[in-house]
Amino acid sequence: MHLDQGHTHDGPVAVSADAHRADGRRRALRIGLGGPVGSGKTATVAALCRALRDEWSLAVVTNDIYTREDAEFLLREAVLPPERITAVETGACPHTAIRDDISANLEAVEDLEDEVGPLELILVESGGDNLTATFSKGLVDAQIFVIDVAGGDDIPRKGGPGVTTADLLVVNKTDLAPYVGSDLGRMAADAKAQRGELPVVFQSLRAEGGDGVEAVADWVRARLAAWAA
Repeated sequence: MHLDQGHTHDGPVAVSADAHRADGRRRALRIGLGGPVGSGKTATVAALCRALRDEWSLAVVTNDIYTREDAEFLLREAVLPPERITAVETGACPHTAIRDDISANLEAVEDLEDEVGPLELILVESGGDNLTATFSKGLVDAQIFVIDVAGGDDIPRKGGPGVTTADLLVVNKTDLAPYVGSDLGRMAADAKAQRGELPVVFQSLRAEGGDGVEAVADWVRARLAAWAA
């Protein structure tokens, strides 16, 4: 289900100064996925892997504070070969490892490219965090922020850097809206007010006959096509 998705921003993606590795090869496009605990980040990563794995060479880095639970979930689901999934145990608030001290994540990204490359896409999933969570531009090239309707339909109105500045906002679990009293139309209007022309996707990965992850996958495909060009 998609409401007021805005523009998909399919134009050229800016190439950062470090778009090439030390050996001169083009590095993978890095896309970060952040959002509150339980919003569906890992399920979205899994669905993206299934949608894109036959088209692009990709890998995943997950972040948890004290465990490797998200990586283990992806391994159980067999969304990618095991060598393409790695985990970072942050040992601190999740935003520290994706915004403040990104060294562990950068090392994980570089190790993946060395060991299973060449890669075209690396998804970096943050541990569950609050609405202020953002990725360092030194770590990722674009950011997806995932919220869910069960967290309250006032979340888009509350804003915060994750909601207002992410390159793509995903409102997940729309199938639960009738059961938790969330107004999807209100959420769409509030998201539009907070984000302007930045795109928003309303998503359900479980509703029968729903569009699932395809809108998000199409957004990633557009980024990849521009990066590869």
